[in-house]
Amino acid sequence: MNKLNKIGLSALCGSLASMTAYAGTLDVTGSAEATYTSRGGEVTGNPIGMKSNLSFVGNGELDGGQTFSVTIAHTDKATWSSSNITLNTNSLGTFVLSSAEGGQGIGGYDDNMPRAWEEVWDTGVGGINANFQKGVGSSTNISWTSPKFAGTTLQVAYAPDNDGAQNADKATSGSTSDDFGAGYDIVLDVNPNWDAGGFNWFIGASETTKAKERGAAAENISGDHQEAVTGLTLNIGPVEIGGQISAERLRAVTYGAVDYYANTSWGVAFNVNDDLSFSYGEARSLQAKTKHESGKRTVEGAGALSALAHGVQSDYIPKSRMVGESWQIAYTIGGVALKYADTKWDNSGYSYDAKIEKNARTLAVSMAF
Repeated sequence: MNKLNKIGLSALCGSLASMTAYAGTLDVTGSAEATYTSRGGEVTGNPIGMKSNLSFVGNGELDGGQTFSVTIAHTDKATWSSSNITLNTNSLGTFVLSSAEGGQGIGGYDDNMPRAWEEVWDTGVGGINANFQKGVGSSTNISWTSPKFAGTTLQVAYAPDNDGAQNADKATSGSTSDDFGAGYDIVLDVNPNWDAGGFNWFIGASETTKAKERGAAAENISGDHQEAVTGLTLNIGPVEIGGQISAERLRAVTYGAVDYYANTSWGVAFNVNDDLSFSYGEARSLQAKTKHESGKRTVEGAGALSALAHGVQSDYIPKSRMVGESWQIAYTIGGVALKYADTKWDNSGYSYDAKIEKNARTLAVSMAF
């Protein structure tokens, strides 16, 4: 058992604390944000919102100069959103044990487009429910990132059971999802001379073993759950511009179940100076459903739509596409940031029967401690 030799604690205005222990430190930082949101096409109600975040970051050093760290993020209303344990080696790269939503693997690249504030789907418009590729990032996983060479890194992430569970110590996920087994991600990130004007290209893939039999009929599934993403951003002086695409194959077998997603997004940001930036971005997400179920007869002609309700095979493949756009501006004054977003989405929630439009204008004031 390690003995604690010394503990030091200091606080500044109740917002910053530091605890020093043998061979390591623990720092606490925080932020707070107040928002005013006006939504079109629906009842806004009380438009005032707020959140507060805390981050606990511990750092230590091993013999030989290798370092380790732990990060615990505490989001609004006492929700522990993520935690990571990191080992930085001298020459073998970085190892991370992660219990963070979308933090490692391709989950860290779900939407990396230039923006002044937030992603197009996270600016106050409710009911979007867009699906973005996460790989093993939503499950407790282990990852390795290679040392950087000419601005390039290779990352591999692995989850023994990619079921979306994030386990506490001495815990297992059990039968959270019997459909999924082991999953792994691999990501190549090329980012040379970004600060001096350059580019960032990334490409990644994920595959998760899926049960080959399901249900009383023991229906065969033709393959495993697969995801992929690639994107490119350019840094041209004060302007950043980029685009990316991603896709997910779920291998569904039930008639009318979601079979795959295909997403595209792009954005451009103009950084006037270190304090002021503007941006415009668009995002599209296509959802497609299965057109048949094993053992069902084919229906053609006018009866195809009616057959959809009865679970029989049809040439009709239900698809729905959501489209969103967002104008944003952000201005920083010391530790305070003023941010504004005007966002609109068409066909939100992948509606198949009604083309639902949603829009929101959100003003935010955030403070970092």
